[in-house]
Amino acid sequence: MYLHLGNNVIIKKEGVIGIYDIDKTTVSKRTRDFLTHFEKTGRLIYVTNELPKSFIVYDDGSGLRVFISQISTTTLLKRSDFLSKSSESSEL
Repeated sequence: MYLHLGNNVIIKKEGVIGIYDIDKTTVSKRTRDFLTHFEKTGRLIYVTNELPKSFIVYDDGSGLRVFISQISTTTLLKRSDFLSKSSESSEL
């Protein structure tokens, strides 16, 4: 299955390592350093020029990449079915 990140960027769900809220996670210096590292190495991909709301850590088989998206984490999680699966497992 695939996950649409916005602006015609689609990735395989199997490669998704994490989906993170930009506002909540970038208060940490470690997260800012992590994103800076990926930007410096050319592995940070901006999906949009709009205000970013999330970043997705992705393993494409040849290494990690980070996508910056204007789509909220909640929407991305719903699109990926990760949200429904996690809520189902918490009900068990």
